[in-house]
Amino acid sequence: MTDLKQILNSISYVKYEGNLNLYIEKPVQADSNYFDSNTITWINKKNSHLFKKINKGVIICDIDSPIEYKTCTYILTKNPRLAFSEILSKFFVKEEKPYISKSSIIHSSALIGQNVTIDEFVVIEEGSKIGNFSKIGSGSIIKRNTMIGNNVIIGCNNTIGGVGFGYEKNEKGKYCIIPHIGNVVIKNQVEIGNNTCIDRAVLGSTIINENVKIDNLVHISHGVIIGANSLIIANSMIAGSSIIGEDVWISPSSSILNKKCIGNNSVIGMGAVVLKDVKEGQIIIGNPGKELIKK
Repeated sequence: MTDLKQILNSISYVKYEGNLNLYIEKPVQADSNYFDSNTITWINKKNSHLFKKINKGVIICDIDSPIEYKTCTYILTKNPRLAFSEILSKFFVKEEKPYISKSSIIHSSALIGQNVTIDEFVVIEEGSKIGNFSKIGSGSIIKRNTMIGNNVIIGCNNTIGGVGFGYEKNEKGKYCIIPHIGNVVIKNQVEIGNNTCIDRAVLGSTIINENVKIDNLVHISHGVIIGANSLIIANSMIAGSSIIGEDVWISPSSSILNKKCIGNNSVIGMGAVVLKDVKEGQIIIGNPGKELIKK
């Protein structure tokens, strides 16, 4: 159990109402059928109807929430979901000690930082570097000369630094692979899900900048640069040499043509096919992708 006072000391909140002398045993979903005085959940404006359902426990909610049901304890904050996430991380996630699995294969020239976790059957090839406090999930392959920063999380069954899909026809009309002699650079605080491929550049580097979050089943081609704090979501594809700005949202199943520039703070909608450059702050939807004009 966790003392509610400890929880309050660990998050940013505006005020609270109710009983502070509680011990929290279990976080639950707001639409759960199980609540008692030792549970904690969060509610935002979109599911405010759930206030009427919950009559026990602790609710984290918006500062202007209708807290008229006094049998609960309320923590009012500007961002309930963020506060709940911080509580889960600090009090309900079991901390794992860093380790390197005996089944992993690490080249003698690879540099491994401090407090790194390398799971079962990971391969780290020659010339690669893994920064401090980073984690590599089972079955992932880190190809040669890949540079991974600090506090990076890479999930299971990823291939980072593989050869991109670059071919040219010879005089006989047959396709020949273009050698890819570049690498992949993944900077600090990046998180990558499972079954994702990030290809190394033909020359230079494919670059994933700080705090980028990449979902499952994403393909990032050779020479792509992704700006800091962007989100690349499941089944999306970014073709070679494209440049993605900062704070960009790339939705599921979207595709971006090669050598396109996506401006900062833009949004690529679900399933959109981007054939032209995208300006800063634009929202692109459809196939072919067009700007969504807000009325």
